[in-house]
Amino acid sequence: MQVLDYNEIKGWDVKEIDAKILENRKAVFEFKMEKGIKRGSSTALEKPHGLKVAKKNIAKLLTARNAKGE
Repeated sequence: MQVLDYNEIKGWDVKEIDAKILENRKAVFEFKMEKGIKRGSSTALEKPHGLKVAKKNIAKLLTARNAKGE
């Protein structure tokens, strides 16, 4: 999961933003499921920062979509 730049996102159209929002929401779900499954075991998440990055990306994407007024 890579960090998205808001200035780059502003140039995207609404369909592209919506697709990325969906992709990041799925990533958040998968991270939460993986965290829940590994809760009882001694192994931790492979990339624990990925959940935080995905949530921040969703916030940036929603901000850009709302700025477009659609």
